[in-house]
Amino acid sequence: MEKTYDVCVIGAGIIGLSCAYYLAKKGKTVAVLEAGGFAHGASGSCDDMILFQSKKPGINLELAFESLELYRSLRDELDSDLGFENYGGMVLIENRGELQIMEQFVTQQRNYGLDVEILDKKEMRRRQPLLSERYIASTYSPMDSQADPFEVMHAFSRHAGRLGVKILYRSPVTAVEQKGQGDYLIHYGIGSSLRALQVVNAAGAWAGHIALMVDENVPIKPKRGQILITEKIPKLGETNLWSARYLVTKLSSDYVIESTEEERQLGLAFALTRSAGSSYLIGSTREFVGYDKGTTMEGIRAIIRQACSTVPILKDVHFIRAIAGLRPATPDGKMILGEHSSRPGFFTAAGHEGDGISLAPVTGKMLAALVCGDSLNAGLKELSPDRFNVRNMEAV
Repeated sequence: MEKTYDVCVIGAGIIGLSCAYYLAKKGKTVAVLEAGGFAHGASGSCDDMILFQSKKPGINLELAFESLELYRSLRDELDSDLGFENYGGMVLIENRGELQIMEQFVTQQRNYGLDVEILDKKEMRRRQPLLSERYIASTYSPMDSQADPFEVMHAFSRHAGRLGVKILYRSPVTAVEQKGQGDYLIHYGIGSSLRALQVVNAAGAWAGHIALMVDENVPIKPKRGQILITEKIPKLGETNLWSARYLVTKLSSDYVIESTEEERQLGLAFALTRSAGSSYLIGSTREFVGYDKGTTMEGIRAIIRQACSTVPILKDVHFIRAIAGLRPATPDGKMILGEHSSRPGFFTAAGHEGDGISLAPVTGKMLAALVCGDSLNAGLKELSPDRFNVRNMEAV
């Protein structure tokens, strides 16, 4: 007879492990099923950003504030520094058009409570003297931070295990059957199964496939991101860096940036963050290429050209490794968090795209509260999976 758990979490990336940990803290018995090994998916091939400046005022920014506070408290709670750093961040501005859009955006973010400002060229170069001369200004927020996804996942899994969570790696889910109210039979691996009162779909870029097993719609598409890692080098300036080019196109549909056909196909956007090991992570691409997780020479060369044109001293630095992961992207750019109303007991926590590291703690905490029926922020309704029901989409 199959063993029964209160909750089965499908996916052991940073989101799934956070969900499992917070569910166990609330006294739930939890099993986690993961198709691959530890850090097999996007969580093992991503950057480490807890980035505020990319978020519009609203639920994502609000949750990011809470997630940052959770990271700070989790260092003691999980007995690990989590690779947490608070270097702050700057978004680099190339021209007057970008500056105008970013000034408006910064005003909106400041009104919402984000500590962010516009720096003139002199102050920008004081903080980042190695930048290309073409940048005319930047934003700056001291709140932008980072955490090591491997350290966070190890800490979540270690403490979840102490709370009785069973994590099964290399156990791909093959079918999910609802046998009755509060009774799910989950088949995994070769001929194995378990029962659960509730199911959490935290399968990242594969969450749509899991949802189809219970005839639910989770419209997540994989978006490949290629990233380069440098050798260990001295610190480049005071902060981490991002380019405004990609952000302004999301903020203003009328704004057109000058780019090559290759850059458009790759979805190239500059990001540079310093890791705890004194290397830099430099990226990245945003490519819809299905489930292909391979790196490409085109992507690697484009990232290197962009990096060296932004911080010219990088021409003298060795790039020692290239990685690629699949960001789980939703049509509206917001994660999916909540219970499927037409499938009681089936929850989805996925679709974070590039915010999986940033929002992992708050996602796990909110998901556990939803599973337990706690009263929560009404704003979470806009993250509900029900927004993608055919009926709801036709009404929009």
